[in-house]
Amino acid sequence: MQVSFVSADGITDHPVTDLEALLTRTDGFAWVDVPDWDPEAEAVLAGPIRAHPLVRQACAERNFVPTVHAYEHQLFVILHTALAGEGGHVHVLELDMVVGDNCLVTVHGPRNPVVSAEAASEETRGVRARVEGGRLRPGSPHDLAYAIGSAVARRQSAAVRQVATRLPPMEEKVMAADFRRPEDLLEQLFLVRHELMTSRTMAAQAHDIQARIHSLERFVPEEAKRHARDLAEQFERVRNLADGEMQFLVGVIDLYQTRVTTKMTVAMERLAVIAAITLPITAIASVYGMNLIVNNETHVGQLVIVLGIMAVISLGLLRWAHRQGWW
Repeated sequence: MQVSFVSADGITDHPVTDLEALLTRTDGFAWVDVPDWDPEAEAVLAGPIRAHPLVRQACAERNFVPTVHAYEHQLFVILHTALAGEGGHVHVLELDMVVGDNCLVTVHGPRNPVVSAEAASEETRGVRARVEGGRLRPGSPHDLAYAIGSAVARRQSAAVRQVATRLPPMEEKVMAADFRRPEDLLEQLFLVRHELMTSRTMAAQAHDIQARIHSLERFVPEEAKRHARDLAEQFERVRNLADGEMQFLVGVIDLYQTRVTTKMTVAMERLAVIAAITLPITAIASVYGMNLIVNNETHVGQLVIVLGIMAVISLGLLRWAHRQGWW
C-alpha cells in the first residue's frame, strides 16, 4: 500500500500511520494506492477512509462488470481494461476507485497470478509519473480520478489499435487464397475478434457508467459531472473505434469462410463427378469381368464391346458434368 499527499507543490509519500493527519489538511488531498487487497487495506478503508461495507466487499472481490455507487461524501467507481495474454486469452484488469472529498483510493485487482503488478497498475503509475514530473497538477480527488479514467480510456484505445495493426497481414493471407490449412487462419481471425469484442464491451460499459455519473443528482458534485461527461465521450470514441475494426474483421472472416466453403463445394462436386463416371464402369465390370476374361479363353468380341460401352458412358457423363459447370 502506498500513501501519498498531492498538493500544488507535487506529490510526497507518507507512512500509513500519517493518513489520519493527511485527511485533515486543506492544502491538498491524500491518495492511497492498493496494489493487492489485504487486511491492511481493509483496515484503512474501514477506519480513516470510512468506506461503506459494500464498497469494501466490492474491493475485496472480483467484479466482472463496471459499476458506480454514490454516497454522501464518496463516489465508488469500477472500471476495466483488457490485457492480451497467451493463446488468445484476454485478461480483465479491474480498477476500483473511491473518490472522496479529501482523498482518492485506488484498488487494483483481484488479478490473475500470471498478470504482474506492473501491468495491472499501468494507469496509476503513469498518472503518478505525470504528477511527479510536474506535467499534471490535480486540484482535487476528482481531478486525479479523471486523469486515471482518461488513462484507462487510452489503454483501451491502445488495445484496439494494437489489434488493428494485426489485421492487414491477416487480410493478405485471406486474399492469398491458401486453403491448405484453413483452420489455422480461421482460429487466428476468431481470436482477434475475441480481443476486439472484449475491448469494445469494456469501453461500452465504461461509457454507460460515466453517463450514469453525469446524470446523478445526489451526492455527485458538478466537478465530477463535468469529468464524467468528458470520460463518457472518450469511452464512446473507443467503442466506435472498436466497432469499425470489428466490422472490417467480420467482413474478412466472411470472405475467407465463403471462399473456403466454395472451395469445398467445388471439391465435392468434382468428387461426385468422379464417382458418377466410375459407377457404371464398376457395375459393368462386376457383372462381366469374371466371365469375359478367364484363364483358358478370353471373349475378345464381348470384351471390346464392354470396354466401348464403358468409354461411351464415361465420356457422356463427363460432357454432361461439363455442361453443368462442375468442372
